[in-house]
Amino acid sequence: MIKAILWDNDGVLVDTEPLYFAATREVLGEVGIILTEEMYRSLILVDGRGAWHLAEERGVSPKEIERLRTERNEHYGRMIADGFNIIDGAVETLGALYGRFVMGVVTSSRKDHFDLIHRSSRLLHFFDFVITSEDFPKSKPHPDPYLLAVERCRLSSEECLAVEDSERGLISAKAAGIHCFIIPTPLTRHSSFGAADAVLESIREVPNALRSLQANLP
Repeated sequence: MIKAILWDNDGVLVDTEPLYFAATREVLGEVGIILTEEMYRSLILVDGRGAWHLAEERGVSPKEIERLRTERNEHYGRMIADGFNIIDGAVETLGALYGRFVMGVVTSSRKDHFDLIHRSSRLLHFFDFVITSEDFPKSKPHPDPYLLAVERCRLSSEECLAVEDSERGLISAKAAGIHCFIIPTPLTRHSSFGAADAVLESIREVPNALRSLQANLP
């Protein structure tokens, strides 16, 4: 039986992934790198490698790469502060599930970015805990984030469900032995989600899909 739901943040709860892509693309453009959506999806949303090695391969110095990384993070922070959208249906869905399951956020986002996003989101009261990039040694697609989440829940992995939007999130959840629903976004819709327990059109479908999953569990 599923007793905990573990939610990815960017792309699942808040529509911030396009902002992160834009900030990364703009900064890399300063050193002549054209970061396409396909490259971003492959490097970041599937492999979880990041894109800074593209600058390194062009001979950009480590010091300059670190400056670019800082500039990207600051630019992304300003974009968040200027405004973003909560995923349609997130508030209603979280409200319907609140109190019935242990719920946590498991994100590869930096804590400062996460805090900036949720300073105004009014979503955090739905969650029992939050795990950000500072909390684990290896990010998605490694299983570390979800293994830590299972530990925080004090449950078995089989009793946990992840809700993700990316292939790297799916790989991470499955490597931790967790059930996983996928809600593709425009940036991830061409990824491979064959290992998912369900691929949904909207976050609003989570409660019904969860009931179906529960009915088929031993």
